[in-house]
Amino acid sequence: MKKVIAPVLLIAAVAVSACQPLSPQDRSNLGLLGGAGAGLLLADAFNANPQWTILATVAGAAVGTQVARNTQTGQCAYSNGDGTYYVSACR
Repeated sequence: MKKVIAPVLLIAAVAVSACQPLSPQDRSNLGLLGGAGAGLLLADAFNANPQWTILATVAGAAVGTQVARNTQTGQCAYSNGDGTYYVSACR
C-alpha cells in the first residue's frame, strides 16, 4: 500500500495543476511535491535503504523548487545557489 500512495499523490498534483493557472507560490509548491515524489520513486526503484530514501526525497524536493517559469514571457529564473537568481530562456 505504501508504494501506491506516492505515485497517486504525484499524479493528483499534476492533474490539479492542469486545471487552472498557478501562482508562483503554487508552482514552487508543485515543484517541491513533484521533485520529492521523483526522488522517492527513484530511491524505491533502486531499493535504497531508509536513510538514502530520505536523502533522495529531500534532494528531489530541493531540485524541484530551483526553477521558476514565467509562462507569459517564456523565461525561467534559475538559482545561482547563493540565494540569487538569473533569468534566461527556458530550456
